[in-house]
Amino acid sequence: MILDITLLDNPLRDWLTVFAVALTINVAIGAIKWVILNRLSRLARNTQSRVDDSLVFVARATRQWLVLGVTLSVATRLLNLPERVVDVFTITATVALFLQIGMWLNAGIGFWLERYKSRTLATDAGAATSLAALGFVSRIVLWSALVLVTLDNLGVDVTALVAGLGVGGIAVALAVQNILGDLFASLSIVIDKPFVLGDFVVVDTLSGTVEHVGLKTTRIRSLSGEQIIFSNSDLLKTRIRNYKRMYERRIPFTFGVLYQTTPAQLEAIPAMVREVIDATPNTRFDRAHFLKFGDSSLDFEVIYWVTSSDYTDYMDAQQAINLALVRRFAAAGIDFAYPTRTLFIEHGGAVPGPEAA
Repeated sequence: MILDITLLDNPLRDWLTVFAVALTINVAIGAIKWVILNRLSRLARNTQSRVDDSLVFVARATRQWLVLGVTLSVATRLLNLPERVVDVFTITATVALFLQIGMWLNAGIGFWLERYKSRTLATDAGAATSLAALGFVSRIVLWSALVLVTLDNLGVDVTALVAGLGVGGIAVALAVQNILGDLFASLSIVIDKPFVLGDFVVVDTLSGTVEHVGLKTTRIRSLSGEQIIFSNSDLLKTRIRNYKRMYERRIPFTFGVLYQTTPAQLEAIPAMVREVIDATPNTRFDRAHFLKFGDSSLDFEVIYWVTSSDYTDYMDAQQAINLALVRRFAAAGIDFAYPTRTLFIEHGGAVPGPEAA
């Protein structure tokens, strides 16, 4: 009979049994995948948990032909095969297993990046570039580790290979250390968020609005219109002032009045200033004091807060305060000081008498 035909010293009946077992396991795993992708995915849309979402995402990376390679190798253990044939099945199963594991882990990395990107891009559109770089580095590390583990399980001595890669890696790292420094600085900017797109920052003596955060550079649009480009590593080494995250602005200013101002008028000035600031929108009065005797004025110092980080709001408030003070002082008969100098001239000689005339 046909079933009694032998193949590699095993009846065809046994071969068919082995293939049936392998296919059965493969079909069972495919059925589990179908349930996850169809039933669980519908449930995942109605839940807040990310565990079921990640399970669906990872299940999509399952490849049935890789599963078949593993199950077929396991099923052939039921046969009496030559050592070389067994080695072929073992190598096939090992490669298929670690390749499938790599696809699952790669899908997990992709799910984490997509989730993080969806939350980050709402506030920082420039994060997409750095997140792509982070995903690229993560996948390189993942597949490099899986290749080494696979070779080790296949009986290859990876010690010398790792040592060689280590020396080569050091050489490459030294050659591109500036690029790697900027790359990791870019990741630090994305993760730590010292600033995001649209923030107005001051770096040393340069200032502007953050326009782009790349893998190597950050670009800032200055107030005068030109684009300023910073290296990411150099940018993080400096002190950055982020005015976008300033919730309130403390404003000190001074003014002077004439020395001819009466004591009663001087005493009334702080109250006038307070009334003016309290009546100005987006401001909070702090203090107003007679500060000092100037060269040509009696000087007052005023401190108030603008309850907004917008620079235009600050300028509008200061303008409104200045105009209101001019009106109040004019109505009260108080004059602002301006640079003046008084000269006193004394006659040293005697006044000539009539006889001299």
